Amino acid sequence: MSNTTQLSARERITTLLDGNSFVEIGALVTKRSTDFNLEQKDVPNDGVITGYGLIDGKPVYVYSQDSSSLGGSIGEMHAKKIAHVYDLALKIGAPVIGLIDSTGMRLQEATDALNGLGVIYQKQVMASGVIPQISAIFGNCGGGQAVMASLSDFLFIENKNARLFLQTPDSLQGNYKQKLDTSSADYNSKYGTVDYVGSTDVEVLNKIRELINVLPSNNEDDGCFTECNDDLNRILPEFANELEDTKRAIIDISDNNYFFETKSQYAKEMVTGFIRLNGVTVGAIANRTKILDDTGKVIENFDSTLSTDGCKKASAFVRFCDAFQIPILTLTNVSGYKADVDEEKTIAKAAAELTYAFADATVAKVNLVIGKAYGSAYINMNSKHIGCDYVFALPDAQIGMMDAKLAAQIMYDGEKDEVINEKASEYASLQNGALSAARRGYVDNIIEPDTVRKHLIYAFEMLFTKTEARPVRKHGSF
Repeated sequence: MSNTTQLSARERITTLLDGNSFVEIGALVTKRSTDFNLEQKDVPNDGVITGYGLIDGKPVYVYSQDSSSLGGSIGEMHAKKIAHVYDLALKIGAPVIGLIDSTGMRLQEATDALNGLGVIYQKQVMASGVIPQISAIFGNCGGGQAVMASLSDFLFIENKNARLFLQTPDSLQGNYKQKLDTSSADYNSKYGTVDYVGSTDVEVLNKIRELINVLPSNNEDDGCFTECNDDLNRILPEFANELEDTKRAIIDISDNNYFFETKSQYAKEMVTGFIRLNGVTVGAIANRTKILDDTGKVIENFDSTLSTDGCKKASAFVRFCDAFQIPILTLTNVSGYKADVDEEKTIAKAAAELTYAFADATVAKVNLVIGKAYGSAYINMNSKHIGCDYVFALPDAQIGMMDAKLAAQIMYDGEKDEVINEKASEYASLQNGALSAARRGYVDNIIEPDTVRKHLIYAFEMLFTKTEARPVRKHGSF
């Protein structure tokens, strides 16, 4: 089968799962409605194939919408089949994978179809934080089904044929598809709805298989493990040169340089994804100031500030990791908040979301300060002040209220330049260095860049049995 071929609903399942492992559920279920001549239409599987199988030996439940069967539209029985998959997955503690290709709601079934979609929403909410939910879009996914797809933990999309939209581009005031295709894979990945864009069906399905292998099956699993054949004490001679494009630094730290990045096209100044340390899946988050190509040429530059999108991207990732007992690593290099009029509308709330996510998380948390760590933006980034377990810093890290020169200018306003420079140097040594933070207990250890991997591995090993009691509550109100 060609990798470029668009697969059928059943072929997508067989490509996704281990060979001969798929067991179909509800194969004979079909529509009950007979309105608007539906009794004359044959709707095999009621437009969706459901069942269970294995991915590298791990049980998963799957549904795959069949666009050749009444457009894969969601009707009463179609929705009941998907809801049943969720019921079974919750009982077993296995992930649910949805393969989406649908014209949307089945108009002939009206309120029955609406009820069915609402029931699916309810099942997804009940499953949130209990089992991983992954959706992948291969054709149309519009209207209410766009909400259904976005309720998943991770959302994949095929680049050529897939469309994701709540409202069609032509229905948006002042827009049309040729002007700006708001339903395209590129648009949705740029604004954070989609985690991964694949060029073919097969590429998307293979990437889902990869993700399943780094995630626990449910929230009661003690993380996700695999055998590590990388040197636990491996030295990182290039780490000091990777602190601007921190994606490279994260890859360098990880076992065998493995990294599963999420939302790579959204808020690029904040890197998120999964690595492995001594075989254990760890969620990695890092501030980034540059993107380099394979030759080391700078492609994009960012200032070392927190943005609204960056905060939202990181906070959602932290919440997922905490729900599924995945330890969290942060690489911090932040000097403040992005300052412009548009950001000012949203940045306070977004920074609060990030702070809340880190402070609320009870999994093992380790922070490595690799550059600047200034002001409240530094506090937001998994600092010891909001509950980080271990904080490391590189020798050249700067931790404090603000840049030393700016602090001196404020404190000694009106003084001569010689005085300002002298006081800036004094402020830097007394208040802004990693050593001064370590002396106050805000940093646990100052480590050399080439030793980072072994220090992080040992820290997470010591935190493996961490437990943390919190006040009894239904849930937070933030």
